[in-house]
Amino acid sequence: MVRRLSTLAVLAMFLVPTALVAAEAPARRPNVLFLFSDDQRADTVATPGSPANSPNVDALAARGTVLTRVYCNGGLEGAICLPSRAMLMSGRGLFRIDRQLKGQGTWPEAFGEAGYATFATGKWHNGPESLARSFQRAEAIFMGGMGDPYKLPLQDLGPDGKLGPRRLSGEHSVKLFADAAVRFLKDHQGDAPFLCYVAFNSPHDPRVTPPEYRAKYHDADLPLPANFLPDHPFDNGELKIRDEELAPHPRTPGVVRKHLGDYYASIEYLDAQVGRILEALRDAGHEGDTIVVFASDHGLAIGSHGLMGKQNLYEHSMRAPAVLAGPGVPVGRRIDAIAYLHDLFPTLGELAGVAGPEGSEGLSLVPVLKGETRTRRTDVLTAYRDVQRAIRDERWKLIVYPRVNRVQLFDLRDDPDELHDLSADPEHADEVVRLAILLRRRQAEAGDVQPLESDRPAAPR
Repeated sequence: MVRRLSTLAVLAMFLVPTALVAAEAPARRPNVLFLFSDDQRADTVATPGSPANSPNVDALAARGTVLTRVYCNGGLEGAICLPSRAMLMSGRGLFRIDRQLKGQGTWPEAFGEAGYATFATGKWHNGPESLARSFQRAEAIFMGGMGDPYKLPLQDLGPDGKLGPRRLSGEHSVKLFADAAVRFLKDHQGDAPFLCYVAFNSPHDPRVTPPEYRAKYHDADLPLPANFLPDHPFDNGELKIRDEELAPHPRTPGVVRKHLGDYYASIEYLDAQVGRILEALRDAGHEGDTIVVFASDHGLAIGSHGLMGKQNLYEHSMRAPAVLAGPGVPVGRRIDAIAYLHDLFPTLGELAGVAGPEGSEGLSLVPVLKGETRTRRTDVLTAYRDVQRAIRDERWKLIVYPRVNRVQLFDLRDDPDELHDLSADPEHADEVVRLAILLRRRQAEAGDVQPLESDRPAAPR
């Protein structure tokens, strides 16, 4: 069974005649509703032909803008979720964050100081101190990386700025996070605009959903990824981490389809909870004066390139979904500007008139949304521990594996699934050199001291 975008959503996204018209600006500063998923590939929402069913996010995309080239900067540890969230909150790049945000201001904190009522629910991976600084209220907070959604330890932030006792979720945590957001939206009163941050722990594993959602996905009918491989073609430096042990080697089509079925069911269940939150926003009369963001911390492999996790620098793992809708956001557009996830809050800050925290280096995408420029960045650097570095520009991508002296070169215009490594082709030798020089320059600017070469001999091809 293969689900795809609803017909209405597709028509709205691609046939809207007033594509450059932004939603009318509200009389006061806009509210912000930030919906953040966990481990969700960019090609699972607002993508015609996607096997995952996400009608609510697709409808949000239809009345707003889809950013198609937003990237996680990477991570220096296996749990990419942690640095990704620290970057999002602080606006800082990978090599300038503190994992627990100690001594580093956050964008929600800045919104609060600018007069916003700030609220959070869901996964918080960056320590209790930074949570208390960042949000005035918080309910059903999960202080961790992963866990059984029916037995997840949750805490509330008390008026003293401290987390209360832990309680087990009992119900599915994604529903409880949506419940908390709905309550906040219904109860919010007064003239102050709000920032509501909802961080789901799905579709991160363990991918457990109500049976009726899993029953919608028949494994045998699910297509394999276009870049499915039984195994990665060489040791990329991180093939024995937990994520890569979720499925046996070699990866078989049947096992990968089973994982994909669990994944898509989790996405559809998550989308249903997003729908509940958006309905509460409408019922509260705030749809017209609220900027809504849907994004994720990074993607995931699940069979692509013979991998299962996100500890790699391929597009499927570092590119994240990003949808914006509301005041100041064009309707019915898909924008391919190259950006980082930590550019999203600076964008919201400019739209809301909020100055960011000290040290934030993200770039606002408002000039791109207004059509004043095509992009704010010409390229992005991605990194994983000391074993992988990559640079991508408008067309080309170079991935370097320092430990094994391997490189890969992909033409993303003609080969978006990164199937054909052109690094050994003499016709593209100049491209490899050009991108390697650019990569070193971006490393220096970012504060990354990782050498790109090893003293070991080059790995055999």
